[in-house]
Amino acid sequence: MQRETISVQVGAQEIVFETGKIARQAGGAVVVRCGETIVFTSACAAPTADPETDFFPLRVDYQEKFSSAGKTLGGFIKREGRPTEREILVSRLIDRPLRPMFEEGYYNEVQILSYVWSYDGVHSPEPLAICGASAALVISDAPLIKPVGAVRVGFIDGRFVVNPTIEQQKLSKLDLMLAGTEEAVLMIEGFCDFLTEEQVLEAIETGHKSIKVICQALEQWKTKVGKAKNRETLRLLPKELYNDIEAIANPLLESALRIQQKQKREEALANVAKAVNDSLMPAGQEPKYPAQHISYALKDISSKMMRRMILNENLRSDGRKSTEIRQIDVEQSLLPRVHGSSLFTRGETQAVAVCTLGGAGMAQRFEDLEGEGNQRFYLQYFFPPFSVGEVGRIGAPGRREVGHGKLAERALMAVIPPKEQFPYTIRVESNITESNGSSSMATVCGGCLALMDAGVPVKRPVSGIAMGLILEGDRYIILSDILGIEDALGDMDFKVTGDHQGITAFQMDIKVEGITIDIMRAALQQAKDGRIHILNKMLAVCPTFKGEMSRYAPRIETIQIKPSKIATVIGPGGKQIRAIIEQTGVQIDIDDSGLVSIAANDLDSIEKAKAIIYGLTAEIEIGRVYTGKATSIAPFGVFVEILPGKEGLCHISEFDVSRINNLEDFVKQGDIVTVKVLDINERGQIKLSRKATLQAQ
Repeated sequence: MQRETISVQVGAQEIVFETGKIARQAGGAVVVRCGETIVFTSACAAPTADPETDFFPLRVDYQEKFSSAGKTLGGFIKREGRPTEREILVSRLIDRPLRPMFEEGYYNEVQILSYVWSYDGVHSPEPLAICGASAALVISDAPLIKPVGAVRVGFIDGRFVVNPTIEQQKLSKLDLMLAGTEEAVLMIEGFCDFLTEEQVLEAIETGHKSIKVICQALEQWKTKVGKAKNRETLRLLPKELYNDIEAIANPLLESALRIQQKQKREEALANVAKAVNDSLMPAGQEPKYPAQHISYALKDISSKMMRRMILNENLRSDGRKSTEIRQIDVEQSLLPRVHGSSLFTRGETQAVAVCTLGGAGMAQRFEDLEGEGNQRFYLQYFFPPFSVGEVGRIGAPGRREVGHGKLAERALMAVIPPKEQFPYTIRVESNITESNGSSSMATVCGGCLALMDAGVPVKRPVSGIAMGLILEGDRYIILSDILGIEDALGDMDFKVTGDHQGITAFQMDIKVEGITIDIMRAALQQAKDGRIHILNKMLAVCPTFKGEMSRYAPRIETIQIKPSKIATVIGPGGKQIRAIIEQTGVQIDIDDSGLVSIAANDLDSIEKAKAIIYGLTAEIEIGRVYTGKATSIAPFGVFVEILPGKEGLCHISEFDVSRINNLEDFVKQGDIVTVKVLDINERGQIKLSRKATLQAQ
């Protein structure tokens, strides 16, 4: 191959795609450049499919090379290894819009590897990585139906900006990642500061205009440099298989899909599968069809029957209509020794949420291309196998857990009070104890309630809801508060969080093209009605945050000092701050702005530490009266410590209104003396007067 490039103008930026120069043995390899940010992506597909595989084995791994920003990892091991949370999240962003765009029946293993090779600190690599993965697949032999493009959209000073710079994004009220084809949106992931539904729709429309330009360019590139698509391994199922399965399964599915309880419904569906397998794969005989084909076709038939039931009867498996929300139960202060807790149950989905408060040392540390930092608020999501009645592995969180937790975290981020108002580090833990659809939205609701139970002064309580869609040609129906089976067999999973007036987070994955802006508008309006209903149920139990925190929560207060005084409080080698901690028993954290956080279990210790820090950092003012301790007596005067570590000289002539021959007759070391500051000379020596305070009386 020869070096081939195309360029696309997106917003104010030029994106350049290049292939044919690097990694020429890969199925498809593309270098994407924007400014001096460069992302390399490869796409390789196995030549054949494993006959035992009954799912599409797509694997996406995104990695940010620290060398791209001229850095190395800060830990003991300098080599990139286990993916960071951010890398996992971007890997999911790449996977989600691409997966539904592979041709039906394709089961070859596909691997996409994306690396940030150069990072300029100006242009964001995430949308480039999605576009690069799409471009690599477009020119490879993997049967991608059509190109996918992606952009980021911000909302800055009242206008939408496509692919804002890193500095612009810091000023934005919206962080929207959008991916789709020339005709339709496939994936949305966004977080905002209480934007309205119409503003969100306008952002989507603005971003999709740029996506169309990217997809058109990639389609032309495919014609010019793309390989012939490998469709020889497509596993298309014969119509006879569907006919045979429908004859056996349809009568059984009709009743099984109407069973309202999840476990009983799954037992009935398992019996349907057994009846089909027993008939088409009798023991001791050659099966008429492979087991994988039967499993896939039965799932497809079940999906179509459920979809017909919803479209024709407006009836769902658990007996609800399309707009109905499951029963909601809330119990606050479930756990007596934690700082805040809530049990949130919505139908057969349940979350035990816990809020823990602490000092700055409890913050979540992270390291990325921008540098090191601390996260003051973070949420961690746990999905144990018992929540769905299964046996499974327990260990490090999987990509799904990381993604669900981050969505809920960003949804609640908008309601967390600023550090100056509430100086705590806040950790929310969501334990999913039952799951039948939308556990991430139960996490948002339970997490918000746990924050309120802990006494966190949340700005505006929020709730969350997951919406589904059944789309057949021109007919569609939107489903509120979807079940697990509706997520698996439906066409859309659209999660929205917020309050009565605005949205804080949204995430949408679409399995089919054809979802229009009008459908999304209807889904957003129905989602608003649903989340308000859920929020009202929450507020009926917990109308506002607690006025007092748990007696087990630490007490934290802050004081502001000048940044130039930070070294004074810390002292040489940390000697001074250690002495304060040992003397008072508090925990002290100081940030670069001079904000000092003091944490302890009792207020007396905090007041003692505050007094010491005030003394160390206070500026001595000429003309002000201080009460201090006599530290030493000399024939010519007495030295008085008027602030911790700061003493001045009260000359014998300034000690009293009458003449004194011997100071030791009037004052002893350790006595408390009230003095006035007369002057501070160029060398910092402080001139004091006790006589001036006596004359004032």
